[in-house]
Amino acid sequence: MKMKKLGRTGLMATENSFGALPIQRIDAQAAVELLHMAYDAGVNYYDTARAYTDSEEKLGKAFRDRRTSIIISTKSMGQTGKQVMEDLDKSLQMLQTDYVDILQLHNIKAVPDAEDPEGIHQALETARKAGKCRFIGVTSHRRDVAEAAAKTGLYDTVQFPISHVSPQEDLDLVKLCGDLDVGFIAMKGLSGGLLTNARAAYAFFQQLPNAVPIWGVQKKEELQDFLDCANQGVTMTPELEAEIERDRKELAGNFCRGCGYCMPCREGIQINTIARLPQLLRRSPWQQYMTPEWAAEMAKVENCRRCGACESKCPYGLKCTQLLRESLEDWKQFRKEKGYAD
Repeated sequence: MKMKKLGRTGLMATENSFGALPIQRIDAQAAVELLHMAYDAGVNYYDTARAYTDSEEKLGKAFRDRRTSIIISTKSMGQTGKQVMEDLDKSLQMLQTDYVDILQLHNIKAVPDAEDPEGIHQALETARKAGKCRFIGVTSHRRDVAEAAAKTGLYDTVQFPISHVSPQEDLDLVKLCGDLDVGFIAMKGLSGGLLTNARAAYAFFQQLPNAVPIWGVQKKEELQDFLDCANQGVTMTPELEAEIERDRKELAGNFCRGCGYCMPCREGIQINTIARLPQLLRRSPWQQYMTPEWAAEMAKVENCRRCGACESKCPYGLKCTQLLRESLEDWKQFRKEKGYAD
């Protein structure tokens, strides 16, 4: 498998790397089997986070005896330096290791004050000096924040959502990081599961030599799709370009990526699924959304108070309450077209 350099870290990560958020949704045995499948195929970089429930623990079970041959990054959402260090110690315990290769500040809303001795940036520096991490970075869903962090020269890596439906401004961030020798870690390469053509997604990243995609997979067949792309040497073709153009047209404008930072909702509404339901109905098996159980979930939208809490937390600045109402009406119309009675 080809390698990509993570900027000035010098770390060489496999072109197909592993985003370990989804493994929190499967049991430990299935997760270990999936991780071993990736490892045996040559995947060497695994990205997780303290916030991903038991993801770190599953990585620890899978790789406790293989630590020196892989790259691990994790993240802390701590709001103080003390919290970041506490998160890191817990992460190391769960990962069954004494260091991580990259420690990242998770989904920052602004570049932290590097001069604050009790702040979160200084915690990264403290961790690095203590040998608990080799390199430091940030993750963000806000392009201006990610760009500002890259320009500070303080961070070795930046993690940001990139896919083949990303606007040019986001792709410019990838180039900026390359110019600054900052490692670029690409999350949401499948745009939260709305992109379903692995070959198109893989070929797109072949055109970004300094962007390392961390594919979020939870099934062996999903992983195999990307391994096949590497084995077959998939590159961009007119057919794949046409597929990408269709995706761009269908997903033009603002749409929910399903990141979940809007959650939880005080009314129990599954915002991060319902807000993108029109796309899911047309890009995934739709029958699962026609069940009585799902009808009960959709009924909760009627209880939305429009309090604005979700919108204040959305990293993309989406009008979440409006998306929920539009999704409910679309779902009702879709049910009618498919012959489901109200």
